[in-house]
Amino acid sequence: MSVVPFFIPHLGCPHRCVFCDQEKVAGASCGLPAPAELLARVAQYAEKARGRDLEAAFYGGTFTALPRADQKRLLSPLQPLLAQGALKSLRISTRPDSVDADTASFLKSFGVATVELGVQSMDAEVLRLSGRGHDAADVESAVAALKEAGIEVGIQLMPGLPGDSPARSLNSLARVLALSPSFLRIYPTLVISGTELSRMYTAGSYSPLSLEDAVNLCKEMLVAATRAGVPVIRMGLQPTAELEAPGVVLAGPYHPAFRQLVESELCFDQMSRLLSALPRGSRVSFTVPRGKTSDLVGQKRQNLSRVSRLFDARVVAVREDAALEPHTVSVEWDGGAMSAGL
Repeated sequence: MSVVPFFIPHLGCPHRCVFCDQEKVAGASCGLPAPAELLARVAQYAEKARGRDLEAAFYGGTFTALPRADQKRLLSPLQPLLAQGALKSLRISTRPDSVDADTASFLKSFGVATVELGVQSMDAEVLRLSGRGHDAADVESAVAALKEAGIEVGIQLMPGLPGDSPARSLNSLARVLALSPSFLRIYPTLVISGTELSRMYTAGSYSPLSLEDAVNLCKEMLVAATRAGVPVIRMGLQPTAELEAPGVVLAGPYHPAFRQLVESELCFDQMSRLLSALPRGSRVSFTVPRGKTSDLVGQKRQNLSRVSRLFDARVVAVREDAALEPHTVSVEWDGGAMSAGL
């Protein structure tokens, strides 16, 4: 599936949360795209899709809090493309307290297949301190309404908000997983210039997660979600020119390859479990699923250096095996072989 993105920062949003500056995060200006702009963007992406299905997605604002006429203005021009098969589906993002049964029915009637809910946390104190303006009950009601209408639900979480802790983040995750969403996005909180959070940070009333702490927390969240059968389709904000401009991210665990840091740390845990059962100084070969070599090796070969230092292990080869289960690492040594999964 190839996504055709449309960003509508803050449009419809009834609140300006303490962490939020969508223009800097998404790199887009405000205003509804005109029908001609919508069609031109889809045509542009169709040329590069090479036969892949296309999905048009509206990100950034609170889609369902827009006036219904504006929602129709965005969705209506795309209906012929859905009917012709030029577009496979539509996706929107919104707030949990802006979804009810009527809203879900309307979205379904216009071909919306997926709704992403900006949940951020299920903890009442964290939501209050972050200025979200909704509670966990709104999340539960929204998910129920969307599922009843036959719409797929994705959920976004933001560990590290004001008042949050690793225990609270993991509890929020557990409550979200109990709702059986189709997928998750996990974005550790960043301090963006010009936000209320930046003023809290400057005043010393807010401390963001360190990169190391964020990686370790998101690793635990990834493991829990994977064990629950819920894919995490993104971790960490996507790098953009606007986000990476000097002075935009004031603090917090930003890294352009955040997901790989998390996956690499998970691989290191698995390597450590395996090597702890072997004699020190063993010569070993690791096998990982296809495309996971860089995660196991680590950035700047850090994981190989760590296992050499901690276990005196000599890694003589790293191989890939397409038949290996996801998130599985196997090791071979002179005495045999064994694997570690989640």
